[in-house]
Amino acid sequence: MDYQQYLRKWSASYKADLTDDIMAFWLKHGLDKKHGGIYTCLNRDGSLMDTTKSVWFQGRFGFIAAYAYNRIEKRQEWLDASKSCIDFIIQHCTDAHGRMYFEVTEDGTPLRMRRYLFSECFAAIAMSEYSIASGDKSYAERALELFRLILHYKNTHGLLEPKYLPSLQCQGHSLTMILINTASRIRAAIDTPELTEQIDRSLKELQTYFLHPEFKAVLETVGLHGEFIDTCNGRMINPGHCIETSWFILEEARQRGWDKELTALGLKILNWSWDWGWDKDFGGIINFCDCKNLPSQDYSQDMKFWWPQTETIIAMLYAYLATGEEEYLRRHQIISDWTYSHFPDHTFGEWYGYLHRDGTVAQPAKGNIFKGPFHIPRMMIMGYTLCQDILNKSK
Repeated sequence: MDYQQYLRKWSASYKADLTDDIMAFWLKHGLDKKHGGIYTCLNRDGSLMDTTKSVWFQGRFGFIAAYAYNRIEKRQEWLDASKSCIDFIIQHCTDAHGRMYFEVTEDGTPLRMRRYLFSECFAAIAMSEYSIASGDKSYAERALELFRLILHYKNTHGLLEPKYLPSLQCQGHSLTMILINTASRIRAAIDTPELTEQIDRSLKELQTYFLHPEFKAVLETVGLHGEFIDTCNGRMINPGHCIETSWFILEEARQRGWDKELTALGLKILNWSWDWGWDKDFGGIINFCDCKNLPSQDYSQDMKFWWPQTETIIAMLYAYLATGEEEYLRRHQIISDWTYSHFPDHTFGEWYGYLHRDGTVAQPAKGNIFKGPFHIPRMMIMGYTLCQDILNKSK
């Protein structure tokens, strides 16, 4: 393989697909020019199916639009879209205690609050990225205040409703991993020791509790001290989450001058998760598997969702940047070829989100409360910059 030609090809493709397809689709069909923010419940052709707004996607697209402005091209419409989403969050999506809702109406009337802190995490990275793009430091300061609120709720017993009754004492991988990225993105705008301290805590928790070498896996749910819970939920592996975690770690390793221990940790998780997730019969990364190879409880266990594929594309580029090992570029080619031959909609634009195991489309909508403009454009922005970094490294 002529890796320079290969990377130049993908670099150009990522940039063109982001600007001409993904961002154009969502700015045309999703941006709410009356109330502010973004709609995500869009049918295949971009028509609106439901005016309910996902709060975490206000933060997600607020971040993406500013991230594209900072990394790809300084388009005013992207900066304006980011501010529209952030303003909508500030004006409509926060309760009296600072917690953020999960769903609101198009004009911001609250509909649902969940126990999770993900809406707050995505709002924080949107504010920090917009601060970098706009030069307005107040947004970074607001992001830091929000980060402190997240930690307050996470660490104060009784503030968040537990997922299970006291008879099951457990903890989940999701918040541990997302706080690595949340702190990292805020740190890019306003660097204070507490951000790196939280990254260190998350990394320690990840290694102490969630890594289970006996299964060569990162488990989604474990006991309070990392105990293996021998139930369907306790045995669950989410390869997409684990692969996303791996590149969060590799990104932090790079931040620390390619710290050897962190690099090794990120690569180990990536390799384990690729072995669990890659479908050798049909291709693509599956949703869930059982660490004892028992039948998975989740009905969508062998489906191919959009986001595990995009996270794998990012992770393989990061791994190649870290090591120069051709195996990671080979995997990048495998996952990219499969993803790009199944997910993009060449008729109406954007990508399908949900495929059956064999790669056929399960349902054609472009968005809902959970799918919208985040994983795909983030992959394209990062794919472009990582390809450029690899090419520049070789000069």
